[in-house]
Amino acid sequence: MNATRHFSVKLNDGHFMPVLGFGTSAPSKVAKSKMEEALKIAIDVGYRHIDSAYLYGHEEEIGRAIHAKIANGVVKREDLFYTTKLWGTFFRPELVRSNLEMSLRKLQLTYVDLFLIHCPIALKPGKEPIPKDTDGKVIFDTVDICNTWEALEKCKEAGLTKSIGVSNFNFKQLQKILNKPGLKYKPVCNQVECHLYLNQSKLLDFCKSNDIVLTAYAVLGSDPEKDWVTKNYPVILEDPVLNAIAAKHQRTPAQVALRYQLQRGVVVLAKSFNEKRIRENFQIFDFQLPPEDMKRLDGLNRNLRYFQNAFFADHPDYPFFDEY
Repeated sequence: MNATRHFSVKLNDGHFMPVLGFGTSAPSKVAKSKMEEALKIAIDVGYRHIDSAYLYGHEEEIGRAIHAKIANGVVKREDLFYTTKLWGTFFRPELVRSNLEMSLRKLQLTYVDLFLIHCPIALKPGKEPIPKDTDGKVIFDTVDICNTWEALEKCKEAGLTKSIGVSNFNFKQLQKILNKPGLKYKPVCNQVECHLYLNQSKLLDFCKSNDIVLTAYAVLGSDPEKDWVTKNYPVILEDPVLNAIAAKHQRTPAQVALRYQLQRGVVVLAKSFNEKRIRENFQIFDFQLPPEDMKRLDGLNRNLRYFQNAFFADHPDYPFFDEY
């Protein structure tokens, strides 16, 4: 049984996305085999939405986990919603399809459900995911994001992806695509960092007003072991208000943090390599937070960003200088 079938949101192109997804980004020290095993557990538990990216470097392992569960009869391909992402070194329109095809080859799939622009920052094409000069500075590229978007539209029309969207875009960058002359398909979603300390209320309102789903990553905070993450930031799951509300409902702080986002109309990604937590994080459909708890959780916002990606800050399309 597809446990999330009743818990899906309809996208602006008519497809459906499960509102709870399993995230797969991990610090480089985590063995790729660990991700494969965690995903098998997640599919057994009932997760049907899997979020990954070319950049994460483990789509072969993810493909193996998916095919193992299809072979076991646990799921069919059409039960799963799989997301991958276009990396910045492939933003030139002639390179976009090749990046998606690389992911499909690794996954051994014929299509993905969602193909996102990973981040609005174009990088010099080539083998290096973060190209740098001899001084260690990142080498950028100049590509009009609207031209990149047209190449994504062609991938959708070719049947390589069912839906297309963006990630880490601010509202002005979304607006640029929405206002593009000759736009064929709007982005179905904008996947961004979103949690109790960065609740993205203005961006969420903007997305809702344009029938774009906001998908949240780092909902439970983030692993400081990751190269991209700002160090020494407060740990969301230790927040006293969150813990008091969790105790009141006899839930884990993670379950409350996830449930909070669902009730705001946000699609959430939860990630863990721990079987107990993978199971716990899925148990968020059988309780409701009352308005007074939602209000208290709203009050925790402090516009604190774990993923600042400061080494991209010199790029003219760096998205995080704007308010939202």
